[in-house]
Amino acid sequence: MTIQLMCAFILAFLFATAFGKYYIPWLRRQKAGQQIKTEVEWHKSKSGTPTMGGVMFIGGVLLAILTIGFPSMMRGRFVHLFVFLFAAVFGAIGFLDDWEKIRHAQNLGLSARMKFLLQLAAALAFIFLMRRLGFVRPNLYIPFANTSVPIPEWLYFIFAAFVIVGTVNSVNLTDGVDGLATGTSLPVCLFFVAVTFAWGKEYLELGIFASALLGGLMGFLVYNFNPAKVFMGDTGSLFLGGAVAAMAFAYDMPLILITIGIMYIVETLSDIIQVGYFKLSHGKRVFRMAPFHHHLEMGGWTGKKWSEKELFVLFTGISLLFAVISFIGVFQRYAM
Repeated sequence: MTIQLMCAFILAFLFATAFGKYYIPWLRRQKAGQQIKTEVEWHKSKSGTPTMGGVMFIGGVLLAILTIGFPSMMRGRFVHLFVFLFAAVFGAIGFLDDWEKIRHAQNLGLSARMKFLLQLAAALAFIFLMRRLGFVRPNLYIPFANTSVPIPEWLYFIFAAFVIVGTVNSVNLTDGVDGLATGTSLPVCLFFVAVTFAWGKEYLELGIFASALLGGLMGFLVYNFNPAKVFMGDTGSLFLGGAVAAMAFAYDMPLILITIGIMYIVETLSDIIQVGYFKLSHGKRVFRMAPFHHHLEMGGWTGKKWSEKELFVLFTGISLLFAVISFIGVFQRYAM
């Protein structure tokens, strides 16, 4: 199992780094540049940076699944492929959004209503499939307490759809600074790899997916770290959000997203609080700008303006800490 997980990581990493050398110049030639929001003035110099770079790590994950994960598929085990296809549906939604932005040369893609409906349909279809195949049950596993609470199946479906759509859009919000969503998600993938080691070979296929995503993201980070040569775009961020949510449900522990996804939650809550308070107070703000990483960039409450590299270290470090805490909370569930 160790060799297979290592091979998945290495293969996805090598694909992302090698493919990027040719893919990024091609994106430039196609004028597939990101348009920066007008209110983020200090990011204006990034306008025109190629987007849709998420294809690099998506391709790496697919290659690992079709090679390292092929023996499992020959034995009739397809969960890693199902998780990939689910994430790919969200990536396709993101691609449509990116394409609209490029086509109209502005930072506006699909309407919020259209994106929500497409994401909701994908979430419900995935949960229905996982339920039919026996990968999820209408029970909520409680991390740290190591117990499960049964809930009505209809309520579980509503809960699952809400969590999946929320996770996908939270990851998307985090993708606002060079390498931020990438760095924040690396410990999340590492957590799922560690869980595979702890829970045993039954979770090998999911481990291959998690390890491949870890490798693909690290290969992508070579080009995405500040100063970024390419952005993952909604193609990458929605795929990544879908992958994180799908793994949490495929491992049958969606509540663990509260801890491993702590920085995604912080970003989302800051946006919700900002909008809500702005409306209630008729123009007042809690944060200098939302989501939270922009608040820190602008000096936060202390006056210190965080650089993009400092934000990367901060978010990645906190995410790593909570990944360790999360592992402590679940590793004994099926420990060998």
